[in-house]
Amino acid sequence: MIERIVTVQNRAGLHARPSAFLVQSVRNFQCNIYLEKDGDRVNGKSIMGVITLGAAYGTEIKIVTEGPDEQTAADALVKLFNSKFEEEQG
Repeated sequence: MIERIVTVQNRAGLHARPSAFLVQSVRNFQCNIYLEKDGDRVNGKSIMGVITLGAAYGTEIKIVTEGPDEQTAADALVKLFNSKFEEEQG
């Protein structure tokens, strides 16, 4: 199991477009992927789950990956959050 803490850096937060982008980016990983915020845990491969987190700009999210490709999945998610879901420049 891998755990990482990331911060939502895009100004609009984790709304529909970045949530869909996130789910599409992780759907082919074999491991289980969870996102946690304020004690709530959702399936990172579920767009509805990700959206219901209601993660605004500056929110800390814990990424939890469990399974055969957990390290690769965790690294990919951290990179995705750090890229601001490719919505903003800089």
